[in-house]
Amino acid sequence: MMEEIEIINGYEFKAFDENELPSMKAALASAMRETGVRGTIILAAEGFNASLCGTREEIAAFIPTAERILDTTLSLKFSYADSRPLRKIDVKIKPEIVTLKQPVDIALGEGTHVSSSEWNELIRDPETLVLDTRNSYEFETGTFVGAVNPEIEKFSELPEYVAERLSPENHKRVAMFCTGGIRCEKFAPFMLAHGFQEVYQLKGGILKYIEEVPKDESLWEGECFVFDERTTLDDDLRKGTSWDRSKRHSDAPGETK
Repeated sequence: MMEEIEIINGYEFKAFDENELPSMKAALASAMRETGVRGTIILAAEGFNASLCGTREEIAAFIPTAERILDTTLSLKFSYADSRPLRKIDVKIKPEIVTLKQPVDIALGEGTHVSSSEWNELIRDPETLVLDTRNSYEFETGTFVGAVNPEIEKFSELPEYVAERLSPENHKRVAMFCTGGIRCEKFAPFMLAHGFQEVYQLKGGILKYIEEVPKDESLWEGECFVFDERTTLDDDLRKGTSWDRSKRHSDAPGETK
């Protein structure tokens, strides 16, 4: 019988000493080798971002070790597959854990998170601009009812779209979302710093929404793009059937593109 594979995605904006990042990198890579977990972890002075896979036992063995190394309690999103969609052991040190190329005070985003159970009411309001912060090829596989596609090819292009197409005067309330939450963690405070007064982000992103909201109540349409060999996930958080328009497959953590 084929053993089910768990895929975990998690991140945290957390200040690390840059001098300690190399030792953390080595310790995490060692833990992955010892437990059998595969995938990618990105480390930066601003925190970490991870997309990993393994059997239930491998993941269970890895989590407490990773929590000790990172000095945190991991908040994870789970999805599932019949085979490993990630095969590398790759721990990287980068300037950012998700690349915006803009200075952001993450603390400004406090109080902007909206739970899955509150999301539907928020985006049904005609006064709410629903902003998909993902790339165009992700939008095309699935999105929320009424969401705006900024037609970008990478996250770092989103500030230009906002500067050209949106304004605090005309867009009084903005509700944004992404795959697992990390892009919105940067972009909600970015928009607040640029004069937008009422900004919200979907806590846990699309993955948490699909997990928590019953199918007959869901305002999600289509499938959710992911940055691994599965390409998309259906409403059971398993490999979908959508064609990969981007032709991009990598072992990079979700939401790094």
